[in-house]
Amino acid sequence: MEAQTTSKLKKPPKPSKPMTELWWFFAAAACVKLLLIPAYKSTDFEVHRHWLAITHSLPLSQWYFDETSPWTLDYPPFFGYFERFLSIFANLIDPQIVHLQKGLNYSSNTVLYFQRISVLFSDLCLLYGVYRLTRKLDSTRQKLIWVLVVWSPMLVIVDHLHFQYNGFLLGILLISLSYLEEGRDLMGGLVFAVLLCFKHLFAVAAPVYFVYLLRHYCWKGFVRGFWRLFILGAIVVAVFAVAYGPFVYHGQMQQVIHRMFPFGRGLCHAYWAPNFWVFYIILDKVLAFLLGRLGFNIQAPAASFTGGIVGDLSPFAVLPQITPVTTFILVLLALSPCLIKAWRHPRPVRITRWVAYAYTCGFLFGWHVHEKAALHFVIPLAIVAVQSLDDARHYFLLSTVSCYSLFPLLFEAQEYPIKVLLLLLHSMLMWLGFSAQFAKHISLELAKSEKKKDKEEGFVIGWVGWSYLVGILLVEISGQFLHPIILGDKLPFIPLMLSSTYCALGTMYSFIWQLKWILDS
Repeated sequence: MEAQTTSKLKKPPKPSKPMTELWWFFAAAACVKLLLIPAYKSTDFEVHRHWLAITHSLPLSQWYFDETSPWTLDYPPFFGYFERFLSIFANLIDPQIVHLQKGLNYSSNTVLYFQRISVLFSDLCLLYGVYRLTRKLDSTRQKLIWVLVVWSPMLVIVDHLHFQYNGFLLGILLISLSYLEEGRDLMGGLVFAVLLCFKHLFAVAAPVYFVYLLRHYCWKGFVRGFWRLFILGAIVVAVFAVAYGPFVYHGQMQQVIHRMFPFGRGLCHAYWAPNFWVFYIILDKVLAFLLGRLGFNIQAPAASFTGGIVGDLSPFAVLPQITPVTTFILVLLALSPCLIKAWRHPRPVRITRWVAYAYTCGFLFGWHVHEKAALHFVIPLAIVAVQSLDDARHYFLLSTVSCYSLFPLLFEAQEYPIKVLLLLLHSMLMWLGFSAQFAKHISLELAKSEKKKDKEEGFVIGWVGWSYLVGILLVEISGQFLHPIILGDKLPFIPLMLSSTYCALGTMYSFIWQLKWILDS
């Protein structure tokens, strides 16, 4: 009798509902983002407001010709259609938001709240992408990835403070990757084609997609393979036809391409984008200084590397100018080991790593790279960070340095505590999450490298990792506090140059680590 009563009291555990739990993560992040609505916003806020006005007030045939504002439409058509969709609701809330003339630099509370909340709602795409990629994982790994992606401080800084729609676009990328990991290649290719028609800068991963799909989906014998290649090509062409068809009809493709690829902007978007070209810039400055001291007549460049928009040229005083073709070749060379691996061993489980590596290559060696493009590889790498202790260590350092590299985007004093707290909170959550995930993991490599017989357990990053993190603290203290005290307003570029160079070292380390993984796998 007692055994029967006990058995009745012990109810089987309720099955977990990942989507329901994920909603709670999203709701918690949304509450923080709503509190940040009145905070700093960049010129991108006016850029997207003006795009609402362009797509609402003008016929489609004039979207890429409008010059009412300096912030002309320079994204692919699908993003224009997306802005047109948002403009319907903006017009209902406040018609001035979408007025081509009266709306210029409009900054009322209605436009502020509408645009902030539109980004928040568009993040639902990211939520679905994360859900698709994690729905078959165990609960611990699921929640850890949700923390890394849904609570990403980089997305908060770039999208919900600085202002953009990266979460929405990255959601489309994650959906594409989820289909590829499931072996549904056609759907993965279709969704990626859609993404390219939203933002063309994601095309850096197109070679990886092409090689992988050609080998994994189409390489099935001559007749069957040709038929599959035809179907895949037809799907991609159909997506691009929907996006660009109206502009081909109006004979405007040259203008659309000119807007989308403004190569005249120069090599660097901003001096603080921590990529390979930071070292090139610094070397040019050092050489110019030394040669000037030796009596050579060195012409100082007119443009600045510290602005959000660089001039029409890449202003190097000594070193040769870099052309778009040069950066294209460098990116392809860096990508080649990954492409070879994707051809030889096209395994779905590795596609997310390969795509993240492709975006790392584009970030390091590409033309006119935005500092915000670090999101393109940091977010996908969050998906694989839970697979091994080495992946977790790598991601911990990469995510920390990438978030810190975005600090110059929020340059006003009142936002300083916000970005510092976001980074500290994110670092603590990562540490706790990885420690819980790898509590029983034995680090054999660390034990061998330190020649210890006892094997260490848990999440550790080693003295090199800790030294680099302490270096971030020292760089920030020197630039934020010591430089104003010692030098005042003199040499204002030094703190930015120092932090950019230091972060570029971290990004280069990530590139080398990912490349080594690809070569060894």
